[in-house]
Amino acid sequence: MSPRRSYDQYCSAARALDLVGDRWTLLIVRELLAGPRRYTDLHADLPGVSTDVLASRLKDMERDGLATRRRLPPPGAAYVYELTGRGRELLPVVQALGAWGQPELGERGPTDAVRAHWFALPLLRALAEEGVVDVRLAEVHLVEVRLDEGDFHLYVGAEDGPVYGDGQAPAEPEARLSMDTGTGTAVARGLLRVSDAVRSGRITVTGDGPLAKALREA
Repeated sequence: MSPRRSYDQYCSAARALDLVGDRWTLLIVRELLAGPRRYTDLHADLPGVSTDVLASRLKDMERDGLATRRRLPPPGAAYVYELTGRGRELLPVVQALGAWGQPELGERGPTDAVRAHWFALPLLRALAEEGVVDVRLAEVHLVEVRLDEGDFHLYVGAEDGPVYGDGQAPAEPEARLSMDTGTGTAVARGLLRVSDAVRSGRITVTGDGPLAKALREA
């Protein structure tokens, strides 16, 4: 394992960039915010990264205490990577970076890759900004989201563990949100509020939980 490069500056921002400033590192964090992931799944959802670079970044993250590697018990018997508590503290950093980058999205280019779960963090951010539900006083809300590109689920209000996941919800969700990719993109770009999309019918909300009710009444 190569020694960690450093800016050698006595500054907290520089120290942070020593850990996460390399290309791909924060996108690996984005993927691991969904919980434990196998190397092959990470590689599939990070189009453009080479196997050597991905392996190197993961080793760096292990060394720096941002991620760990463990073996699943049988019948899985595969190795997975997951964020440590220190790594999960990067959620607001990734969210702030995403909010800052909204104006850079523009229209999707012909070579731009997309995954349904890449809309998860922007949607979580939008729900928090609109204050649809007071997550400070509530338990975690499981929400399933259906897009043209595929399904993902959110853990609204989660402080520990995954904040989203790929595919359908692992249990009965409190609310289901259905929208087309254009609506999801508009929310991700900050051009459309979730509550406005619900009122106009661009997002269909089903379910009887408090979050579903709050979305329909917002």
